[in-house]
Order: sequence, then C-alpha cells, then structure tokens
Amino acid sequence: MSFLEPLYLLLGGAAAVPLVLHLMRRKIHNQVEFPAVAYLARAERENNRQIKMRNLLLMLLRILAVLMLAFAAARPLGAFFGAGHVPTALAIVLDNSLSTSAIVNGQPVLATLRASAREAAEAATSSDRIWLVTANGTVTGGTREQVAEAIDRTDALAGRGDLATAVTRASGLVAGAGLGAQQVVIVTDGQATTWPDPVSAGDVRVSVLAPSAPPPPNRAVVQAEARPARWTPRGSVVARATGPDSATYRIALGTTRLASGIARGGEDLTVHTTSTEQGWRAGVVELEADELRGDDVRHFAVWLGAAPRVRIDPSAGAFARTAADALVQNQRVAMGDDVAIVAADVAARLPALLVAPLDPSRVGTANRSLERLGVPWRFGAMKRDETAIRAPRLEGVRASLRYSLVAQAGAVADTLATAGGEAWIVAGPGYVVIASPLDPSGTDLPLRAGFVPWLGDVIAQRLAGDATTVLSAAPGAAVRLPLGVDGLEAPDGQVQKATVQATAPGRPGVYFMRAGADRVGALVVNPEPEESDLRRLAPGALGDRVRGRDVLATADNATWRQSLFSAGSKRPLQLPLIIAALLLLAAETLVVRRTERSVAA
Repeated sequence: MSFLEPLYLLLGGAAAVPLVLHLMRRKIHNQVEFPAVAYLARAERENNRQIKMRNLLLMLLRILAVLMLAFAAARPLGAFFGAGHVPTALAIVLDNSLSTSAIVNGQPVLATLRASAREAAEAATSSDRIWLVTANGTVTGGTREQVAEAIDRTDALAGRGDLATAVTRASGLVAGAGLGAQQVVIVTDGQATTWPDPVSAGDVRVSVLAPSAPPPPNRAVVQAEARPARWTPRGSVVARATGPDSATYRIALGTTRLASGIARGGEDLTVHTTSTEQGWRAGVVELEADELRGDDVRHFAVWLGAAPRVRIDPSAGAFARTAADALVQNQRVAMGDDVAIVAADVAARLPALLVAPLDPSRVGTANRSLERLGVPWRFGAMKRDETAIRAPRLEGVRASLRYSLVAQAGAVADTLATAGGEAWIVAGPGYVVIASPLDPSGTDLPLRAGFVPWLGDVIAQRLAGDATTVLSAAPGAAVRLPLGVDGLEAPDGQVQKATVQATAPGRPGVYFMRAGADRVGALVVNPEPEESDLRRLAPGALGDRVRGRDVLATADNATWRQSLFSAGSKRPLQLPLIIAALLLLAAETLVVRRTERSVAA
C-alpha cells in the first residue's frame, strides 16, 4: 500500500482521544453515603462485566472510525479488485542528444531508448494524460498512439540539448495535470557530461532507465578555428582531436585540401597557409568515421582579402601605437586611412576605435565630438576604482579609471565588455567606444598579452570595410547576431531571415550572416566538445542527480517496467475507508442507543 498524501496520517493521532476518555472514565469513583442507593450499587456490581464490555466496544469503534478517516485523508492506494491503475499524469523524457547516435551492438543507442520510451507510452490507458519531452525541450502530448508515433519520429540532435530543462518541463506538466498520480519517466544513455549537477523534478515520482552496456570508444574533433578570422593573406588553422588512438585527418578550405595526416588523441594540429582567394570561405577538419559520426567533422570560417588600413592618432597613446606596429608586422593590418584609432575628443571621422580621453577636462569636448560623428553614446561620470572587466578573451583585465557610457535616444549597439555591471566597450555601425583611456592609469588592458590579438579582431570584425565577425554556437542555442544582420545563408545557399536575437540552426555548418546581399560575417555551428565524452554514470550516481519524491534509477528493464504507473497500479481506497468509517460510526450509535435504553429500563 502507498499514500499520495502521507502527512495526513498524522491525523491518526486523534485516535488517542477515545482511549484517553475511556481511561479517565475508569478513574471516576462516586462516593455513596446514603443507604437508599445501596441497592443501585449492588445492581451496578452485578452488571459491571456487561458495562465494561460495552465501554470497551465503544472505545474500539471510535478509535477505528478516527483511524479510517485519517487513512482516507492520506489518499491510500492499494490492491482493489485485481488490476488497472488510477488516472495518471505521465511525462516521458527521451534523451536524444548527439551521444545517443553512437552505435552499440550494431544499432544506435537512440533506437534502444526509443523502444523503452514507446513501451512506457503503450502502458498508458485512455484515462491517463501523457506527454513526450525530448532533450531540446520539444513537447508532444495526446493519446498514447500519438505519443508513440512521436517517439518513433524522434531523431538524434546534432548537439547535447538541455536535458535538465526537459526534466523540469516534464515535472511541470504532470504537476499541473490535476491527477492524483504523477510520474516522470527518463530514458537516457546516462552520459556523465549531460548530468553535471542535480536536477529537481519537484514533488513527483521519477523512474530513470539507462543502458548497462559500456559506451564505444570515440574519436572526435573538439576544436577547429581559423586564426585570425581574417587572413591577409596569411593565416592558420588550429585543430584538436581526442580519442584513445590515432586517426587519419583532413583539413580543407572550400574545395582546397590544406593538410592531411595522422592525428593522435589530444594532439593540437596547426596548419599555416597563404591563400590568394578573396571573400568568405567555409572549412572543415575531419577524422575517419567511427561509432559516433556526428563529432568526426568540425567546421570553421575565414575571410580572405587585403589587410585593413589603420591610422594611429597620437592621442590614442603609445600602447596603441606599439600594438598597431605588431599587427602590421604580422600583416594583419596595414598603415593607411581606412580606420582610425583615436581619442574621442579629437576624432574627426568614422570608422574609428574611440577611446576615452586621458585628461578628464576633455570629456565635454569628447561628447561634442561623439555628437558630431553621430555616435549615440556619451561619457558620463568618472569613476576611479579597481573593477574587473567581464568579456570574452578579456579575462583578468581591470579598469582603474573609467567613465559611465550613457546611451542616447535611439541608441542601438552591441556591448562587447562590461565593468561593474555597466557597459565598458560598445560597438555600432562604424564605431567602437572604450570607456577608459588605453593607458595603464586607466586600465591594464594594454599590458595584457591578449591586447594585440584583441585589437586586431576589433579592427577586422567591427571596423574594417569588409567586417569579419565570426560567431560560434551549438546547434539550437540562443545567439545574438551583430546589428544590421537580416539573414543567414545556409551551406546549401538558401537564405533565411534573421533578427539580432536568434536561434542557431540545428544542423552543424557555416552560416554566413547577410546584410542585404552582402556577407558580413559567419555563424559557425558545431556540437559541444563535451558531447564527445561518452563516459556514463552508474545507476546509483545517476539517481543522485535527479531529485524527486521517489526516484528509481536502474539499468534493469524488468525493474524499470514494474515501476511504470506504480503510483497508480493499485486502486484508490478513499471511498472504502470512508464507508468503513461511516459504518463504524453507525455501529457506535447503535451501541450507545442500546445502552441508553437499557439504563432507562
């Protein structure tokens, strides 16, 4: 027997009340001092046994009635007339992440998981409510036939998805169904990287099934990157492969093979090359196929063309000049007048990298210059404090002198870095504004080893005539596209409309960002490197990752099948218990009335 509301069993403590009253009644002694009542005392002694039996019977009837009501309030479930289960809200979470496409014993792991999920769906009845929730959060509800068909149609994702969110969504569905029995069923390959932290399923029962077979060995490409993103015309491709042994690799740019050979697990591959081509190109790093094909190919993108021409104004500081000289030596930029690096108070035109003036008295002049150039930002109050900068590739950078960046009406820009929760670097059409001077008195950014490559990327990706923004995302992940992008060009040439807040396509590849008819960047979609680690959690450890009312995690199919609808595999006993309580109260009333008539006689 089980209880849906076990806390109500505490009401059973009220059964002590009739017992206490009965015991207290036994301690009452009437002092009879009148001879006229001696006859009554003798009559009481003669009927003492009968009276005690009646009182004991009344006490038992009252205790049993209270207990029946307490059990009924706890909503018990138990064997009742043989078979079936109470109406149940059931959500099936099917793990269809990339790792489930691995081949084990001649078939994908997902095929085994689908068969188990379908078994759970087919065990439902017409009185149940049932849903399928996949690793990417897609929900399908309906009859068991509809859900079973959805299970059969489920294919493996190109990435890891978000199984934690899927479990949370599933528990919300069953909790809001309004049915007495609630259960979440999770069918997963148990990949350790999928379950890094505990996941709460709320106050519902959870049954987890994971395969017992060990995962296959796996080789994968976990890194593929063009450095820099703009080749002028020289550049490099950096890649890394993982795996238990060596494998043949191939690196190609478009239809041109750049390199091939043998890659060892954990080895970095760097290919230096020079190209005479122009414009955007998509490239791949590929390994020979193994049991998990989805991570044997990784994509990258690069722009090929002339180096942007840059002018360094003395107001930008000596560190900006030194960094620009290093970029010129590496042929990433050339000296010229296409892009200016200049203090905002002396800037005369765009495109430009605009830095805050070193002299605070020049802030007013800088703001007038920004207004004249049409830049919708102004320098606000000056702040002198040691503040950590939050931005990709700027880890550890701090600002000691900075100005608040105040957006003007209609300002739309990308925030590239923040300081103290406020914008520190912003970028828009033809401009990048830094809220600190490029001097050690304002920020230690110029002293960092990453300053030179960061400056080269800002010039190439934000300010050059042919901007070369390259973004990376996992399949189906949320991504923010640069301002002005209105379309994504798929590998097959099809162009789909896009907005700034977008979702990465579900298929890996290079998607060129379009502004009208022009390519202005690339969105590179690849699976998460963690998805290539096929190590699995033991059932006990997997059970510890899921928090619910009653969690079962097993690799045994028979045990798992028995857990399906186990919260509702027995009929509710509320009505029989209430009827029993009413019968007990009726019997108690009959005994009391019979006693009253006997006393009256």
